[in-house]
Amino acid sequence: MLFQSIEFLIFLPIVFLLYWFVFKRLKYQNMLVLVASYIFYGWWNWRFLILIAITSGFSYWSGILIKKYETKPNKAKWISAGNIILNLLILCVFKYFNFFAESFVQLFNALGMHLDWASVSIILPVGISFYTFQALSYTIDVYRKKIEPTHDAIAFFAYISFFPQLVAGPIERSTNLLPQFQKERNFNCENGVSGLRQMLWGFFKKIVIADQCAKYVDVVFADYAAQNGSTLLLAVFLFSIQIYADFSGYSDIAIGTAKLFGIRLMRNFDNPYFSRDIAEFWRRWHISLTTWFRDYVYIPLGGSRVSKAKIVRNTFIIFLLSGFWHGANWTFIAWGAYHAILFLPLILLGKNRKYLTNIAENQWVPNVRELLQMLLTFVLVAFGWIFFRSATIGDAFLFISTIFNSSIIGPIMLVNGMNINILLIFILIMAFLEWFNRNGDFGFDIVKWNVVFRHLFYYALLFLILLYIAENESFIYFQF
Repeated sequence: MLFQSIEFLIFLPIVFLLYWFVFKRLKYQNMLVLVASYIFYGWWNWRFLILIAITSGFSYWSGILIKKYETKPNKAKWISAGNIILNLLILCVFKYFNFFAESFVQLFNALGMHLDWASVSIILPVGISFYTFQALSYTIDVYRKKIEPTHDAIAFFAYISFFPQLVAGPIERSTNLLPQFQKERNFNCENGVSGLRQMLWGFFKKIVIADQCAKYVDVVFADYAAQNGSTLLLAVFLFSIQIYADFSGYSDIAIGTAKLFGIRLMRNFDNPYFSRDIAEFWRRWHISLTTWFRDYVYIPLGGSRVSKAKIVRNTFIIFLLSGFWHGANWTFIAWGAYHAILFLPLILLGKNRKYLTNIAENQWVPNVRELLQMLLTFVLVAFGWIFFRSATIGDAFLFISTIFNSSIIGPIMLVNGMNINILLIFILIMAFLEWFNRNGDFGFDIVKWNVVFRHLFYYALLFLILLYIAENESFIYFQF
């Protein structure tokens, strides 16, 4: 079920009313969340429910068994490892089987040993990477004794499948989200209004900006060899905006929806394109994933408290894993390696935590140095998105070589009869609002406007959303 679908528009108010006015007790509220989440997820394909139920069931029992055998460390360790391996095996089979099979065949063909091994076509269950990592977080946290295992199966299954963030995050920690399903929740009108406002902002970014960027980007990338450099350059810029507006828009809708049910989800984006270096960018981009790899992979490997050689190793491991997490394609691995190379000098020089506050703090505009840093960081990130968006590594390099030739000064070719100027105005509006609200949780979180003007602004956003809405445009990160 898509957030921007008619079905969701009907589904959400029904669940909201039942949640607060019919199922008032905690146990029944959690049961309603669980049923609603399975309906929401099963709307794509009911067979996907089998996988999420298996992941939830084994993770639930592993937590109980780890606690039971805590006086027998080896047994607890094997139980924890067994559940982790099982979940990763399910993830690898459904997400990476074809990739490994095809790569294996290509390797042997390159060595002159021709194999005819037809890969099995496996449908990728929506959001499997997200809820798998959420389940792994619980098992690891119980093993590390950061959280007590729950015996409330309904609360646990609701934690794994909570529908607002089920298919594209944020990837919640068990220490944050699970306890919220174990204590009474009371409706807070102010929190609910904040949630609706954040959802409105998320829909604006997704439908009015991301989906309109996609109309240009998809056409250009599909036939990049026939385009000139300036057209490709614009496509790279628009894709950079598209992926941010699409994914952060989803996160805003998810976080806002959760607020309606008295649940607080972690922030997933913190104005990443206002960063002054790559390290700051990664503290602000897809925060739930980057902190997951930091806490469960980077730090256990020794983090930055090891030799320089191991720091290099650890940095490449987390970035390559991050790339591979995004999909079964060498382009994602190349994208991860590219960011590791950019990140490495900062961490080796001890400058990776240089910028921990917002840019131009307590000022209206950045100074010249900050502006140049921000522009350079954006250019470096945008360049990396070429690998992320391309079908193959060869396509990415050819795309880049086509940009950097004499045609880069040629006229930009418009596609689909689009009026790029209007789209650029919307992008500027988004950037303007997020810049002046960079201390808030979302685009117009802390703006203090006149009541009349504020409501006119809400209606203007709603009008644009209804004008541009198209139900067939799913979120980019559904594929991951």
